[in-house]
Amino acid sequence: MKVMLVPSAVSEPTGQQYLTTFLVNDDLAIDAGSIGFFADPQTQARVRHVLISHSHIDHLASLPILLDNIALLNDAPVTVYGSSVVHDCLRRDLFNDRLWPDFFQLKAGAMPFLQFETLESGQSVSLDGLGITAVAVNHVVPTLGFIVEDESAAVAFTSDTGPTDEIWRRANELPNLRAVFLEATFPSELGGLAEASKHFTTEGFAKEVQKVKAGTRLFAVHLKARFQAQVRAELAALGLPNLEVAEPGREYHF
Repeated sequence: MKVMLVPSAVSEPTGQQYLTTFLVNDDLAIDAGSIGFFADPQTQARVRHVLISHSHIDHLASLPILLDNIALLNDAPVTVYGSSVVHDCLRRDLFNDRLWPDFFQLKAGAMPFLQFETLESGQSVSLDGLGITAVAVNHVVPTLGFIVEDESAAVAFTSDTGPTDEIWRRANELPNLRAVFLEATFPSELGGLAEASKHFTTEGFAKEVQKVKAGTRLFAVHLKARFQAQVRAELAALGLPNLEVAEPGREYHF
């Protein structure tokens, strides 16, 4: 399985993560914060499925741009997957003929710009050789994390969350769990803000990864740009040998 945290900084320093998209095997996007700004339309057109974890703008900002860029480049529309809350948000707040044209109704030729499939927590789907299981996590809006599996590896993407349990229970049951991508948003001194917004500080991250079975590679993501240096230093001080800060644009193989 190949995973890349799609870059979202358009100039130096390129290591900042402002928006969130993970690209899996080139054709599955987990969230759509930055996928519409990545590479060229032909590369973007390889994406056939988009999983949306929740309705916050940093996780869906470039979805309209992606769909616009690749219209007519494929013989079938992109399928977007998400909860009923995400579906409602896209219809009412994004594709509403005010903020953006209604891509639920508009067609490119005879083909819709997108089709939507509702996912519920605990539901699994098979997409191009990958098994996807959606699991509710603990954020300020309803949010799904995703466990992605192929024949040789399983990788968990929690999306935005505070302390949670079910996704770890499910992931730890898998014999081939290889990696976890977990947020480390704030430095430890901002614990009150992290608790209110249901994100992790580095201290919370350290506690949460104790729930993950030993030997699993740990990737910290979602570091707030203005605190990135401090969060990196605090993560390094944890001394976890299997911990890395995910680098935007780097391909990880599992």
